[in-house]
This record gives sequence, structure tokens and C-alpha cells, in this order.
Amino acid sequence: MASSQDELVFLPLGGLGEIGMNAALYGFGPETDRQWILVDCGMGFGSEEQLPGIDLVYPDLRFIEEERHNLLGIFITHAHEDHIGALVEMWPRLRAPVYATKFAIGLLETRRLSEPNAPKIELNEIAPGQRLTLGNFDIEYVPVAHSIPESNALAIRTPQGLVVHTGDWKLDPTPYLGSLTSEETFRKLGEEGVLALICDSTNVVREGESPSEADVARNLAELIRNAPHRVAITTFASNVARIRSVAEAARECGREVVVVGRAMDRVVEVAKECGYLDDLPEFRSADNYGYLPRDKVVAVLTGSQGEPRAALARIASDEHPDITLTAGDRVIFSSRAIPGNEKAVGSIINSLIDQGIEIITDRTELVHVSGHPRRGELAKMYEWTKPRIAIPAHGEPLHLAEHAKFAREQGVPEVVRAKNGTLVRLAPGKAEIVDTIPAGRVYKDGNIVIPAGERALPERRKLAFAGIVTVAIALDDRGEIAGDPVVDAMGLPEKSRQGRDLTDIIADTVADTLDGLSKAKRRDSEAVENAVHRAVRAAVNQEWGKKPACHVLVIEV
Repeated sequence: MASSQDELVFLPLGGLGEIGMNAALYGFGPETDRQWILVDCGMGFGSEEQLPGIDLVYPDLRFIEEERHNLLGIFITHAHEDHIGALVEMWPRLRAPVYATKFAIGLLETRRLSEPNAPKIELNEIAPGQRLTLGNFDIEYVPVAHSIPESNALAIRTPQGLVVHTGDWKLDPTPYLGSLTSEETFRKLGEEGVLALICDSTNVVREGESPSEADVARNLAELIRNAPHRVAITTFASNVARIRSVAEAARECGREVVVVGRAMDRVVEVAKECGYLDDLPEFRSADNYGYLPRDKVVAVLTGSQGEPRAALARIASDEHPDITLTAGDRVIFSSRAIPGNEKAVGSIINSLIDQGIEIITDRTELVHVSGHPRRGELAKMYEWTKPRIAIPAHGEPLHLAEHAKFAREQGVPEVVRAKNGTLVRLAPGKAEIVDTIPAGRVYKDGNIVIPAGERALPERRKLAFAGIVTVAIALDDRGEIAGDPVVDAMGLPEKSRQGRDLTDIIADTVADTLDGLSKAKRRDSEAVENAVHRAVRAAVNQEWGKKPACHVLVIEV
């Protein structure tokens, strides 16, 4: 039984304001002493324009790091990177037991083993459909259809009510591989009484219902069957159903499957261990590719999102050591570009087209379906569960706003527009935002995790915009110049509009500035640095129209 002071709260730390980086806290107890569970711990990807040098983005978990003595466990809904990708890096800050299905644990372990000095995480296997109790939380894994095996919603029961956290899901009567989203199961939850539905918003702007994975499998089989030469298919490495359907189609028309890319290798290894690729011919490795007849091979590649180091990008630029494509070959993008990746994907497509390679995408053929629900599917989930409260999740602000409007249209009495860092009290009483908690992002920079306010990032953007000038000056104790100043410029044009060498202009500016300083000022290193710094930036700005970063080093000899 709940006491009069016990509250049930929801606190998203990632995933409400972006697609990716999912991390959601549920808390139970009085305001000063709550128990917490964390649902998912995912990552996002950096934008090269805004975050130069940053590949991975993690949720800022400082709130639960400070509360980790009250963190009962971490529950993984499924094994996509935007739900598990931050766990290896962030777990040492939390040290809570992790609960996940066999497939998710397999991928977490292969990721951990591939990273140097990665921690040994306390992983606990839980089966789809299983329930367990931690403190005041009773958590049930509810299988759903999605684009990766063993995806689950969570039914979170507490003394203050039942919350359904859908995770990523869709309706698919013929998912080809994996679970169905059971109408019966969700209707039973609705009959039990759903206090709040925390629901996927990714495809809320799309009408109708998503096509089935089985429809994609049939179309891919036809495209492989009628291809005159090589076929290369790029898809999300985690889409095991897609990999299996390609392998079955290849077998039917006498082609060998070559798997290319480390992420693809890892997923295939785990999928085999879990039995999802049973009864298929053995896949070939990339070094076998060159020995196979041109009309007897299907390559399954990483790189569907334009990642510069993935297999497809290297093939497109003719830099892959084992895989080549030639005019007349067929490349199928069995995927859709995640928002922000369109430019990178388009660049690869254009490069392949210039080489005479045939490109097939979901614009012209049914070669991909989303793993997320459209409006027709969402309407059914609301009909089945009949929640008192709806909180849109997993989406950018547009998706969350549209989902909130949609939930009201479904007759949900209370709809809360939450975002990362908003603490929502679900019960007792009316659902409402009661506090704002520090939340945001941290960045994986090489081997270091840095806060969002780190000065390195704006400095890199500035360097990318206007370059840098370095000046080294040697002065003796009398303020006399010992030798010629050394000038180096990076990222600047070589010549001005008048054709003068910019480095010569900078050198002349340094010399004129030093000549204009009195001996007394030249004996003050800081005064010399400031004068030269101002003069160089002004001179370059006059010639170029931009002010570079400028470092002046005064050496006293």
C-alpha cells in the first residue's frame, strides 16, 4: 500500500526532444527518499558541423549519479544503440544491476569486449514475458514487434498505479522474425487499469499503418532474383529479420552471402548464438568476396547511415581492402536515413551512381519499413490500454507536440508535454510537471567524456571557420628582437585579393607592430603578446574579411 507521502514520478533524461539517447527514470516514494529505476541508457550521434570531432553523444546522468544509492536497477527494453549505446561508458558511474534479454546481453557483451578497459557490467538475463520485483516496483517485460529481436514494452506496477512504457514498437502481423505486439496482452493491461502510457512518437506524423516486414522480404527476394550482377544490401546491422530474409532469398537463387563490417559481424555472431539464423548456409567473410562469381554473391554491408568509416562509404570511395563494385552492380539501401544523416547518405549514393552502379532505395521500392507505429497503430494502442495519462516520448519536439495533440483526440483525460529534465508527478493527484532537473548531453571525445560546456567545441568550430595564426617572437632582456619572428598560418587562404601572400602580410604586420613599441613595452612579454595579437587579427580581417584565432608566444632569451 502507498503511504500518503508516496509519489510516483517520471523523469526523462534523454529521448524527449531528440530521436535517440533514450534514458528514462521512474521514482517511487516520498520526495526526500525515492527509489528509482532507469529504463534504457542509449546514445546519439554527433553532428560534424556543430560538434567537430565528436562521434557519440550520451545523456547527462548527473542526477541519478548522485542518487545511485537509491537506484534499484537498469532495465533495457531492446538492443538498439539508442537504447543501450551509452551503458558501457556510463555504467561505472551508476553501478546498478542491469536487466536485459539474452540477445541484448549478447550485444552488450560483444561491445564491451571490443572496447579497451571496458568495465565488467552486472548483467541479468530476463525473458520476454517475465516479471520481477525490486523495491516498490513490479516490472513485466511485454514482447512487442520491432526491427530487432526481443523488443519489449515494460508494464511497471507500483502501489500508486500501473505505467506502460512502450519502448520502440509497431504492429506487424507477419514480422518475419521476432515477437508480435499482442492485442490481447495490452487489452488485459487496459482492463487492469493503466495510469499512464509513455509512448513512442517517432512516426506520429504518418497516417495509416506500417507495411509488414514480410512484405519487404518478398520484395528484396525479387530484387535479388532479377539482378544481373552483384547485389549489395546495406541496412541497420541490428535488423536480424532483414539479414535473415536476404540470406533466404540468396539461398533460393544460388547466391552466397558475404557479411561486411564489424557491427554486422557482431550482430550475426549474437544472432547465431540465439538461434535466429539457424538452418541457413554459412555466411562468407569479406576476404572470400573476390573469389565468388559476379552473379553469385550478395553482400550485406554496414554504412546505411553514411558513416564515413563503415563498409559502404569505403567501397564508394574505392578504399575497402576486399570489396569492390563495378558498373551494372546493384546496391539496395534497405533503410531510411535518420534525420541529420541525409547529406552523408546522399553523398555515397551520388558517388556510386557516378560509377555506373544501380541504386535502389525506399523511394521507389518497398525495401524498408519502419519499426515504429504510425497513427493507425497508435490509435489501437490507446484503444487497448485506455490510459488516464499520456506522455509522448521518443521524438523531436515536432513529434512530441503532434503526439500530444493526437492523444487528446483519442480521449485521454490528461496529456503531459514532458521534455528531458522535467520531473512529472504521475500520482497521487493530477499529473503535472513539479520540478526541473539538470539534464542535457555529454560527449565522447576520443577516449574522454566531456560536458556540453567544454570550451574545446566552440574553439574547434572557430578554427574550422577562420583558421589559426601562430607567431613566435624571441626578445632579450633589453627588449631587442633576437632573430626574425616565426609565423605559421593554418586554415587561411594563401593569397589576398591583390595576390599578396597572406603569410608575408602577417610577418610585415608583426615587424611593424614590434617596431612601434617602445623598448620598455618590449620588455613586457604580456604587452607584446597583446599588441601583436590585436594587430595580426586586424590585418588579416582587413585583407580576408575574417579574424583567425591567433596565438603569440614571446620567448625571453
